[in-house]
Amino acid sequence: MASPARFDLKLDKSEKTLFARAAELMGTTMAGFVRVAAKEKATQLIERESRLTLSAAEGRQLLEALDAPFRPNPALQKAMEAARRTIKRA
Repeated sequence: MASPARFDLKLDKSEKTLFARAAELMGTTMAGFVRVAAKEKATQLIERESRLTLSAAEGRQLLEALDAPFRPNPALQKAMEAARRTIKRA
């Protein structure tokens, strides 16, 4: 583990009792229990929020778009024409 960083947490009595009981059941300290539980919850949240979920219809639309031939829009066509006039290749 990297150098430890301190994190203080105020709990009401019922929360402390709950966490202490759970820690005892796990055979760890209350700090160890809270650390593991917080890490699991944070990991789940980050994974959930990082995932893109599509409906079946949206998935089909995405696959169709990926399979379709590329067609540049007018702004991109104009930019490519300007680049061709400006850039000289050796």
